[in-house]
Order: sequence, then structure tokens, then C-alpha cells
Amino acid sequence: MMAADARHVEWVRRVQAIAQAGLEYAQDPYDRERYAELRAIAAAMMAAASDLPADRWMAAFAAETGYPTPKVDVRGAVFRDGQVLLVREAADGCWSLPGGWADVNDPPSAAVIRELREETGLEVRCTKLVAVLDRDLHYQEDRRPFHSYKLLFLCEAVAGGGPLCHDIAEARFFPLDGLPELSLPRTLPEHVELLAAHLRDPSLPTGFD
Repeated sequence: MMAADARHVEWVRRVQAIAQAGLEYAQDPYDRERYAELRAIAAAMMAAASDLPADRWMAAFAAETGYPTPKVDVRGAVFRDGQVLLVREAADGCWSLPGGWADVNDPPSAAVIRELREETGLEVRCTKLVAVLDRDLHYQEDRRPFHSYKLLFLCEAVAGGGPLCHDIAEARFFPLDGLPELSLPRTLPEHVELLAAHLRDPSLPTGFD
């Protein structure tokens, strides 16, 4: 979908953030018109660098209200007998650590628990926050129009057997030396390695960018 380089995406983000904050706080109708125009410019910039039309980007940007802040992506790892639980994404057929966007009103741990329940059928408890990562620093060649942080948790299964949500094709354990093709926009091999390292040595400190 994206053909833009990192600088292009960062410029779009900045223009969109200025527009979003301006539309939230500006009172003067002329200023609001200018901020709306900035949002349209950001949408046109993204359309020029992707296969989505400007109206789709306008709709995505218009859905963002209030002061602009990074989104939060939560991922949880369950290990069993030296294997890690992964889910196959229906969208691309590749595998990832279960997780997704945190919902409003969810504490981070509750978001992880919910995501694993929906994507793996397991009830889990969070045992450790392993890392808080700025996605941009780990995906230099894959910048997205919305800035995000990625929170990685170790989890333990406490019950199971529930159905999987519609966007997950299956859930399965894999050996660490035999991982399937990963859905790289969602999970990097380094994420799995980092979580496994914390499982082996619980004394490791939580990492952060």
C-alpha cells in the first residue's frame, strides 16, 4: 500500500497533526478553514504515495479527533515447552504475535488479555511488560501515516478453548528455531527473540525507546 519514504510519511503526520489539533482548539472560522485545508493537503500527499485515493485518507484523518497522540499496539507472547504461540492473519496469511490496537478505557494489560482471548481462544494473565517500543525506530523502511508505540508482554495461559475472531485463521505453537513466515508489519523476529530472552531470564529489565 505504501510507496512513500520515511520523510514523506513524517511530513504527512506533522501536517495532519497540526490540522487535527487546530480543528480541535481553533475558534475562529477562518482558522478552522485553514486547518481543514491542511488536512486535505495531508490526504492528497498520502494519496500520491499510496494506492488509496485521497477521500479514503480524508476519512481516516477525519476520524482522528482531539489532541494528536501516538496509537498503542499491544502484543502478548505465550510460551509452552520451548515454543511460542502465534496467530495466522487472515489479511496476509502470515503469522504474528497475537495482539492489536488497545481500546479506549482498557488498561494495557486488559487490552492484551482481551486480544489473546479473541485471537487464540485462551484466557491469559500478564506476567511482565517486556518492552515499550517506538514503531518508527524498528521499522525504518515501513513508516505508517499514524505514529504508534508497541507494548510487548509475557503472558501465561490459565484456561482455553474459546473461538477465534474473524480476522484470525488459526493459532498454533511454533519452535523458536522454526518460526513460520511472519506478518512483519505486526511482528518482527526480534520481538519474539526479545520475549524469549525475558522468559529465560526474568531478571532482565523492561526495555524502552
